[in-house]
Amino acid sequence: MADYTSLLALRGAFSQVGGHGILSHVPPYSLYLHIPFCRHRCAYCDFNTYERLEALIPAYVQALCGELRWIDRSFGQRLPVHSLFFGGGTPSLLPVGELGSMLEAARESFELLPGAEITLEANPGTLSLEYLQGLRGLGVNRLSLGMQSAQPGELLLLERQHGYQDVLQAVQWARRAGFDNLNLDLIFGLPGQSLESWRESLEMALDLGPEHLSLYALSLEHGTPMRAWYERGLLPEPDPDLTAEMYEYASQRLAEQGFVQYEISNWARRGQDGQPLACRHNLQYWRLLPYLGFGAGAHGYALGVHTANVLAPAAYIQRMQAAGDPGAAQPRLDFPRSPANASAEQPAQREQMGEWMMMGLRLTEEGVSAQDFRQRFGQELQAVYGREIERLLRLGLLEWRDRVGERLRLSERARLLGNQVFMEFV
Repeated sequence: MADYTSLLALRGAFSQVGGHGILSHVPPYSLYLHIPFCRHRCAYCDFNTYERLEALIPAYVQALCGELRWIDRSFGQRLPVHSLFFGGGTPSLLPVGELGSMLEAARESFELLPGAEITLEANPGTLSLEYLQGLRGLGVNRLSLGMQSAQPGELLLLERQHGYQDVLQAVQWARRAGFDNLNLDLIFGLPGQSLESWRESLEMALDLGPEHLSLYALSLEHGTPMRAWYERGLLPEPDPDLTAEMYEYASQRLAEQGFVQYEISNWARRGQDGQPLACRHNLQYWRLLPYLGFGAGAHGYALGVHTANVLAPAAYIQRMQAAGDPGAAQPRLDFPRSPANASAEQPAQREQMGEWMMMGLRLTEEGVSAQDFRQRFGQELQAVYGREIERLLRLGLLEWRDRVGERLRLSERARLLGNQVFMEFV
């Protein structure tokens, strides 16, 4: 988990392997490709998504392929990549051919490692067997379905445009197409949701046999219709005690079913090798390892630099069109920056330490390693955060996973109070 603080050091690690430029002695990168298009923006959603902009899809795909090439050229060599994630929005709105164009550009610009995890997020009502077969043919090997609930009334409240039968059909088609790594997203803590309806949704999700489950407590985010309904008195505030009971029930039930909770909101079954089928791409975020974001509003982190692209798809397309051919003679931006960036900032080391603690403590089993902290920042964990750690240990919110004080993690009860713990380090 070394902190590669200079581009020169990375380029110095370059070696020629098999006739291709591949970097050695550096952690593999992850790529996030943002697809901001939706048929309908759900009532709870505060992601960078847009309705009725499908006419921009061809130009957007071309722009994103151009950004992939820009980053490749700005670095000068092909970085190793072990995960690629199509997120959104609704990536499954795009034709298979457009997704294939982006994957081809990624393979040309980066060294996708053997067995790389390639995930696509999809809404159940947007899929067909032929479409899923096309995705598998491209090399997509992990599918994440936005189930959210099995209850018609709850789906209506969330303004989802599918029912449980659509989820069932999508899972059946996915299995026939050859997908053996399937995630389902669910939301709990909805206004008016009962513990019984949550239990029923969870059981109906388990009946589908997913390898992975992501369970999120509803947050009424500013700017969303649900937040506006709440502020106008049209919705009750979610009950925090009931939400906690739902979370605790899910944790217990999934443990009974053989799932491993490896992150605050994520559970995975064990694979054939006995290891949890955790989402490798998201682990990259939580371990604060390098990832590159492409597309409107996408974020990246590499060489200690946080990048964020312009939000509007039209503005993103305009920027990449104005940038032109990345192989032309115009001055290049320093890696990891691209012409689409609205910001590119390198936080101070203390800020990076706080982010590293906050992200690592989300990993409920792994936690944060004192040795990794030492290697990354050149300081002792206890020397930097000793006071905060001791206080949280006394409160029973943190615990040492081992006896030698080398790995720190949230206590089981602190999983419901994660933000309270994280604030101590930010």
